Amino acid sequence: PLTVKVDSLMTPQDFVKTIAVFNERNPQPNVALFYLNPRAGRATVSTRIRLGDSQNIVAIAQLSDGTFWSDKAELIVTLPACVES
Repeated sequence: PLTVKVDSLMTPQDFVKTIAVFNERNPQPNVALFYLNPRAGRATVSTRIRLGDSQNIVAIAQLSDGTFWSDKAELIVTLPACVES
C-alpha cells in the first residue's frame, strides 16, 4: 500500500491539481497519475504497487498556482513481487 498526502486547503483558489507517483527501477516507472479538484476536499491518494527490488518512490504534486512539490521515500523490498524463475 502507498499513500501520498499533500498539505493543501483545497479551496477554489488554492488546490492540488495532480499527483504523480513514479518508481526508479521497475520497467514501467509510471505508477499512477491522480487528477484532483477542490471538491476532493483533501489531497490524499492511495494505491498499491508491486516492486521487484528496493528503490526510491517519487511523488510530484502540481498545484493550481503552477508550482510543483515533490518528495521521495526509500522502500526496502525483502521479498520481491516480480521474481522470474
